[in-house]
Amino acid sequence: MTTTQAFGQYADTFARTPLSDEVLHHAKRAVVDWYASLFPGFNTVPVQRLMTVLADEIGQGSAKLAMGQAASPRTAALIHGAAAHAAEVDDSFRDAMYHPGAATIAAALASAQSAQASGLDFLRGIVLGYEISTRIGVTLGRPHYRFWHSTGTVGTFGAAASAGGLMKLDGDAFAHALATAATFAAGLQQAFRMDSMSKPLHAGRAAEGGLLAAMAARHGMTGSLDVLEGDAGMGQAMSSGPDWSDTHATLGEVFNICRLTFKNHIGCGHTFAAVDGALALQQQLGVKAEDIVGLDIGTYRPALDIACYDTPATDNEARFSLRYMVACALNHGSVRLSAYTPERLADPVTRGLMARMQVSVDPAIDAAFPGRRAARVVMRTADGRVGEFFQPDRRGDPELPLSDADLGDKLCELAAPVIGEAKAKALLERIWELESASDLRGLTIAM
Repeated sequence: MTTTQAFGQYADTFARTPLSDEVLHHAKRAVVDWYASLFPGFNTVPVQRLMTVLADEIGQGSAKLAMGQAASPRTAALIHGAAAHAAEVDDSFRDAMYHPGAATIAAALASAQSAQASGLDFLRGIVLGYEISTRIGVTLGRPHYRFWHSTGTVGTFGAAASAGGLMKLDGDAFAHALATAATFAAGLQQAFRMDSMSKPLHAGRAAEGGLLAAMAARHGMTGSLDVLEGDAGMGQAMSSGPDWSDTHATLGEVFNICRLTFKNHIGCGHTFAAVDGALALQQQLGVKAEDIVGLDIGTYRPALDIACYDTPATDNEARFSLRYMVACALNHGSVRLSAYTPERLADPVTRGLMARMQVSVDPAIDAAFPGRRAARVVMRTADGRVGEFFQPDRRGDPELPLSDADLGDKLCELAAPVIGEAKAKALLERIWELESASDLRGLTIAM
């Protein structure tokens, strides 16, 4: 049996198995966070330009964009997937180095709307997409992440699995949907190693590609079922020839959707341990940013490779600058959307602290990646004190989780500027009641 067939067999079992209240609750947490990421994404330049490109495809179709426009399911998935990733506030599954929500929930929503599915069916589709895709991401591992953007590659499987579940594909068709999704999977790390608008398109195309793969399988289109483990398959071409034999081993027993990381800052998540550690040490020492004469940060290699901009010139570069995000947090107390205004980007206190900062790879911390995301911070102050702090996890990781109230506040904070506070609060209430909703009309915001 190939890996895609094993997943298809699980999908058959999953369709007949009730989900626990705990798993459904975590699925709703993922939806809350997805909408918190979605609305600020609509206001980003890449998504606004994408919607201009797709203008002829908006206004008709069986799916709905979040703010009410009709669209085809594929167009809705593409736009929502890109928007949910564009502001850099979407969820992640740490062990897979992967943001599952952007593409998985975008495809699930488009499929559920098209099928007029219930809220419970929508949540079940999301769970199925998360469980299968995160396991593929873990198997592909760190060698895959060296060159490939997992949210674009692995996200295609999340989208295909969530859509396939909502389309009620049988096990054979489901396996073929995943097989076709594998050959659609793409997204290069180099796409965001310079100032570029391509990165959110990875999640959008993953949502669209996975949905298309499921739609094709529903109509009998087949794929190469050994596409993951074959001699010229994904594991060989896009990783280091990993062992797929245990990829599906814990399905139905361990639910990865219960172990998500939700962002507590806005920007690249690889910076967050350093941000959290620097803020904790600043509080311990009781100093202002301008009183810090030296700051040394040791962390894992991808944090330096991806959050790589030493002197960011644009808001997008700043989101991928470890130096900027740490210095901004120390100067202003947090890293929110306001961190990326022209005034904040040019703040002389922040820029001065960035120049007094050293960043390096800590071998022990790097060895623990991706299972742990840590940072070690050493701070020197103008009055001669030296403090050191080890941050073993990021706030928002499973070890330091955000509460339901935290997630609700995040949605209201990020959605209210786009749809208004009252509509944001009403949407939040509807999400928490999704399992009893007969349809998904309550998730569309009338503007």
